[in-house]
Amino acid sequence: MQAVRCSMCAGRIAGALQRPTNKRFISSDNGVLGTLNSSAQKLQDSTNTTHMSKASLSVGLGLYAVPFTQQVENLSYDSLIRRAASVVTDSSSTFLSQTTLALTDSLAEYAKAVHTRIALQRQYLATLGKLSPAEDDSLWRLINNQRAEAADRLSQCKHYETTWTFAMDMSKMAVEAAYVSGAEQASITIRTNIQLSQAQIDEAKKGSAEADKKLAETKADEIQRMAEYHAFLQDNDHDMHEAYLRED
Repeated sequence: MQAVRCSMCAGRIAGALQRPTNKRFISSDNGVLGTLNSSAQKLQDSTNTTHMSKASLSVGLGLYAVPFTQQVENLSYDSLIRRAASVVTDSSSTFLSQTTLALTDSLAEYAKAVHTRIALQRQYLATLGKLSPAEDDSLWRLINNQRAEAADRLSQCKHYETTWTFAMDMSKMAVEAAYVSGAEQASITIRTNIQLSQAQIDEAKKGSAEADKKLAETKADEIQRMAEYHAFLQDNDHDMHEAYLRED
């Protein structure tokens, strides 16, 4: 009995397979299935991309964050203090070098202005009584302008010297801070910079001092020459007056 039923079932299945099917429905089903499969594939790709992005972000954050945290945790207070002291010495050295350069340049410009004034004053003394009134006035204007420029340069020197002195004091304090904190190399470096700066300023001041000395000598010579010239004029006036009286 069961065998007969199985045979009947098999026959029905075979008949169903042999029946003509509606091709329109089949194509429609295939289109729907294709669309569903395409959407499912895109969703899966998007999900995979999202997972990959999250994984990349997690790895990136791990690469940047973990070593930094470990590095900070491995630093002791003494190490942080030494690093801070090194930063202070570097800043002080930069401040000192800039003020040193400004002061040396201003001292050189002052000495140059003084030497130019000396040359003009000596030229005036050499031509004393030989120039026309217009030429004499023109030369005196040049001397006065050069005198004003030298005064401006001297004022600039004083300004930069004040700043340089402050930079030197700050650098000396940085030396002590570096030595106390254990940053010996930084302490040695800035101490060397202080010595070099002092040597450069001393050399520049020597040049300006020589210019001032020559200017003082020129002023003394000018006073003497002017006194002699006025005495000469008075003698000429006296001689002219006596000659006039004799003629009378």
